[in-house]
Amino acid sequence: MAEQVDTVVIGAGVVGLATARTLAQAGREVVVLEQADDIGTGTSSRNSEVIHGGIYYAKDSLKATCCVKGKQMLYEYCASHGVEHNRIGKVIVAISEDEIPKLEELKLKGEANGVMDLEWLDQAQVKAMEPNVTAAAGLLSPSTGIVESHGYMLSLQGELEDQGGMIAFNTPVEGGEVLPDGRMRIRAGGEAPMELDCQLVVNAGGLYAQHIARAVDGIPADTIPGSYYAKGHYFTYPGKSPFNHLIYPAPVPGGLGTHSTLDLGGGTKFGPDVEWLDITHPSEIDYKVDESRVASFYTAIRRYWPGLPDGALSPGYTGVRPKLTNSNDKYAADFVIQGADVHGLPAYVALYGIESPGLTSSLAIAAEVKALVDKQAA
Repeated sequence: MAEQVDTVVIGAGVVGLATARTLAQAGREVVVLEQADDIGTGTSSRNSEVIHGGIYYAKDSLKATCCVKGKQMLYEYCASHGVEHNRIGKVIVAISEDEIPKLEELKLKGEANGVMDLEWLDQAQVKAMEPNVTAAAGLLSPSTGIVESHGYMLSLQGELEDQGGMIAFNTPVEGGEVLPDGRMRIRAGGEAPMELDCQLVVNAGGLYAQHIARAVDGIPADTIPGSYYAKGHYFTYPGKSPFNHLIYPAPVPGGLGTHSTLDLGGGTKFGPDVEWLDITHPSEIDYKVDESRVASFYTAIRRYWPGLPDGALSPGYTGVRPKLTNSNDKYAADFVIQGADVHGLPAYVALYGIESPGLTSSLAIAAEVKALVDKQAA
């Protein structure tokens, strides 16, 4: 016989944890189902750990609004909860004169999104701030930063559990159905298989979200978007960082270019690149670093840091973004936060395509989900 529960959140990545914590604080009884044996083992732990400014996204898109709102929420959360972070700032560089219009376009796009602290840098100002960088001009984003993502997720987990919520690890969702009374039944496997009849299900399955949705009878198939997977490689640089800020080249088709980020220990990494995976299910992902790709990293990095020594880069790690399009246009798909107005199911909220800037946006996405849940319950 199925167990009766109030709320199930599928996925203990950063967005699932933020959402579960927000719903628990609102008085809901929350159970998180996670197929892995720990929090944040997927996309949440395989990224740049950057707190994004909100510059790159289309005006009024969820990526823009959730990033700008979530950035402020995340800084406040980190400060009040003792989560390690650093508002280090980012310099986006036009390496040649013909790239300056790209930066001008980015400044306008950022300001349209409410990012009002962007500062234009001429060639001399870039050189003064970043002596190792060669660029014709730059755009400083002072509100861009870095965060220790695992510490952040541990804090969210702790707050969830303080409110009586729990996480069931090693518990993959295998299927389910919409019940005649509108609730949802979720079937989970693993070491202790279970059936849960839920007043509310939030699908924050990340790379697996669409596959989970297709396994639940009664979710309209035409409301579930396609799944595409973009793998990104990171390579690391030893010793003292050559930079004082995060360094991003002007955007390229398919991504933000091979940029440099710092971690909170002062380490430097470069990436990600973009490799589209020809797979049909995320279980097929191979996270191994393809070391042959390092040659393209040297070429890309030396455009703005000509002094990168031969042999300096070491294999780092890889991550995979859950994309909703296989287009090379990074901006083609927005976050999807889907409620009953789309799929007709008052007990279901689905999150699809939560890639970058998902970490930055996590608390804002959680607030969006709560608002949708409140609306559906009204």
